[in-house]
Order: sequence, then C-alpha cells, then structure tokens
Amino acid sequence: MIYEIRTYTAHPGKLGSWLPVFEAQRLPLLLKHLGNLVGAFTPDTGKLNQLVQIWAYKDYQDRADRRAALWADPEWTDPSKNTSDALQAQESVILTPTKFSPMK
Repeated sequence: MIYEIRTYTAHPGKLGSWLPVFEAQRLPLLLKHLGNLVGAFTPDTGKLNQLVQIWAYKDYQDRADRRAALWADPEWTDPSKNTSDALQAQESVILTPTKFSPMK
C-alpha cells in the first residue's frame, strides 16, 4: 500500500468559495477513478488556505492506472469544469508505510 498526500493551496480568500465547487464538480470524478480517499482536511494552523487529501493505492502501478483513467475521462478534462483558477499551488507526496506503521 502507498499513500499520496495531495495539497492544494488556494489564493488567499478563495478557499471558502472553491471548496463547495471542488466538492460538487471535481470530487465525484476523483472518487470514481481514484477510489480510496482516506481523508480530506483543511489546516487551522501552519500553511493556511489549503485542502489536504490523502489517497491510498495498492502500489505505484495502481496509482498510475487510476490517474490515467481519470485523465482519459472527458468530464475531467472539460475546460468548463476546471476549478484551478482559484489555486496558486499543488503538491503531491507519495508515502510508503514502514513495517511498524498502523497504516499498511
């Protein structure tokens, strides 16, 4: 199992209006193709104006296959449904659990 932490940083003042649009338009497609959303969070301290998601995959190939399916979906690539104008940055970190991690 691997975990991907995806962090979306919105322009200051845009997160509140972006989150409902993301939830309604983009999240259903992500769930359809990526599957296992472990959690979604907004920080109260540290770097603000962020949405942090954790996704779980069987392995790197599973992630690659699922992301390829997402990008092959015309609804995902439809420019009228793009919500990235509210964002200033996006980061992705892949984590592999240690043998003693409770999350395997």
